[in-house]
Amino acid sequence: MPAKIRLQRHGKKGRPFFHIVVADSRAPRDGRFIERIGSYNPITDPATIDLNVEKAADWVIKGAQPTETAKAILSYKGVLYRVHLNKGVAKGVLTQEQADAKYAAWVSEKQTKIESKKSRLVSEKSKDTATKFAAEEKANQARIDARKKKEAEANLAMEAPTETPAEETNAAEGEAAAEA
Repeated sequence: MPAKIRLQRHGKKGRPFFHIVVADSRAPRDGRFIERIGSYNPITDPATIDLNVEKAADWVIKGAQPTETAKAILSYKGVLYRVHLNKGVAKGVLTQEQADAKYAAWVSEKQTKIESKKSRLVSEKSKDTATKFAAEEKANQARIDARKKKEAEANLAMEAPTETPAEETNAAEGEAAAEA
């Protein structure tokens, strides 16, 4: 029974959510599985990956073959690096303490990169929001200025009465009637 480490799709249409499972390679994608070792949410930025590294490394050592996407996830979380270090310990090149120290250093460096990406995304989002807000304020001010200008022109037209030819004839008739 060849085992595979692969993704099992959940979630609704357009909002995928995956379980990372170890399953028989002949089982359907969302069918039976041997063990669930984590989850993957690609919707968030950066993607959220919850993975039991020990179980995943154990399955890789036992011979479970990850799919391409699962392999990328395992590499991202350091499972493949941990397996590599464990092989070095088995050959006698490293001690277990050295391997654990290297793995801990790698994990802390990776965590720093992830945190810097998150902070960069937050700052970009706030900067983008501030830019949009400033543009909206400018557009609102232009709209207010245009309305004030239009009202001022309307007030000038109301204050300065201009005599029309019809008013002139009415005034002449009124004067003629007053003299008579």
